[in-house]
Amino acid sequence: MLKEEKDFTEKTKNNLIGENFINGFKYLVKLWWVIVIIGIIAGLLGTWYASNQKAKYKSHLTFALDEGNGNGLGNFLNFASQLGFSVNDGKDIFAGDNIIEIIKSRRMIEETLLSVDTFQNKPYTLIEYFLDINDARKNNSKLKNIHFPIGQNKLNFTYQQDSVLYKTYLDLADNYIIAQRPDRKLSLFEVNVTSVDEKFTKDFTDRLVTETNNYYIQIRTEKAKETLDILENRASAMKGNLNSSITKRSEVQDVNINPAFSAAQVPVLKQQANIQVYSAGYAEMFKNLELARFNYLNEIPLMQIIDHADYPMEKIKFGKLKGALLFAIFAELLLIGILALRRTFTK
Repeated sequence: MLKEEKDFTEKTKNNLIGENFINGFKYLVKLWWVIVIIGIIAGLLGTWYASNQKAKYKSHLTFALDEGNGNGLGNFLNFASQLGFSVNDGKDIFAGDNIIEIIKSRRMIEETLLSVDTFQNKPYTLIEYFLDINDARKNNSKLKNIHFPIGQNKLNFTYQQDSVLYKTYLDLADNYIIAQRPDRKLSLFEVNVTSVDEKFTKDFTDRLVTETNNYYIQIRTEKAKETLDILENRASAMKGNLNSSITKRSEVQDVNINPAFSAAQVPVLKQQANIQVYSAGYAEMFKNLELARFNYLNEIPLMQIIDHADYPMEKIKFGKLKGALLFAIFAELLLIGILALRRTFTK
């Protein structure tokens, strides 16, 4: 008996659900004209929105990361350590995905923004032009009197200029720049920049990679260059000592022209010994100096560009048909949901 009552209750519940669904569908059908009108209005709004959206241009730059070659550095590193130098090959900070964070770092982006290029036959700093093409001053009255003139040193910026520069960096890093490693097995990286101006997109991409490369050269070669400079100075001093000893030996020989006395040969022998020492030292110094020059040059490359950010850029445009469909579908779903809730609460 209990089983039959349970089955009857379940069947009744299912019938009620089916009946409510059918009644709800009939209710929406009665209001078809409202749904159609709202869909048309939303579609027109979507078309208007798409028409007023600026096209965006996306750059695509691919590069291979050269992490350097440590072969052949053993003799140089041993010699440098004997001289008291601590030589670091500088590869750690640029290894792997670290280069992605460096590209999107505040220093790289701000230095790129403060570089100068020509747009519409007029020189601009990139940040000045970026603010113009994005109507930043039209949308924010506080920016009307804040400019970034060519040649102004960043150290002389006002607090307002620093604030705008920092906010622009955050905006670019979050919304306009993509740096990634598509394949984890390869040392290939991509840099994509998107903006409403095609020339700005290309120039910013090229300059951002150039700034990163310049920063790498500065950091990667700093200690190698320091070591090279010290070796050059010491080699020059050693060569000067050798030349001085040769000159002094000749002078001593001219003064002591009588070889009959052994004592007269002592100054000559001393200078001869100095010549031998300085010659051996200079030969070894020169060999290591050439090795240091080679290794300094070997440290310089960072990026090998494979695909440049060339024209034409990928054009991203919100189409009118797409806008109309998206707006219409969203409006219809929202309206149906509101009508269903209204019927439920009314009932």
